[in-house]
Amino acid sequence: MTDAASTSAKATADKLARTFLFATTNPNKVREVRHALRALPYRILTLADVGSMPEPDETGTTYWENARIKALAYAHATDLTTIAEDSGFEVDALGGAPGVQSARFLGAATPYPDRFAEIYRRLASRPSPARFVTALAVARGTELLFETESRIEGTVAPSPRGQYGFGYDPIFLYPPLGGTIAELSDDQKATVSHRARAFRDLHEWLKTRE
Repeated sequence: MTDAASTSAKATADKLARTFLFATTNPNKVREVRHALRALPYRILTLADVGSMPEPDETGTTYWENARIKALAYAHATDLTTIAEDSGFEVDALGGAPGVQSARFLGAATPYPDRFAEIYRRLASRPSPARFVTALAVARGTELLFETESRIEGTVAPSPRGQYGFGYDPIFLYPPLGGTIAELSDDQKATVSHRARAFRDLHEWLKTRE
């Protein structure tokens, strides 16, 4: 290989090493992740950037298992270092439901207001502690490179509130800020959310690779 070819190959390898696939099509999650990693020189692709491919079955019974399943499956399919996360909303008075089934609660196509209504119906006006949990995994090939889990504690709000955020944010009351997650600005949410905390852990790990 000539010196020029060797230099070009190294440059390509360096670029690929700084490219991550974030295994999601959710634009809200993409926005959060790019915000969390904006200070680092990494290119973040999403599933929309890599073409159609089969979704792995999320058969895990824990957030950890599902995050690992997705990270390893997409890393193998794309040859890209892949970030995957699995998150859930847990309500103590409902035995931790919807939990790992949060994205599929009442069916994947069910609108969130309908899910909120069912949660309130089951609670029957009982107050309950609740939390958001995120497990995050990074994989390359068949190897898991990094894992972390984060959570924030709060309560179920008396009624849905707020026009920001997404998912279960309108019914999760975060007492330190006196409002639901859906009432927080993007900057406020970036300081407290479960997903933001997991990606801050990832940010610190990536800094050690610089």
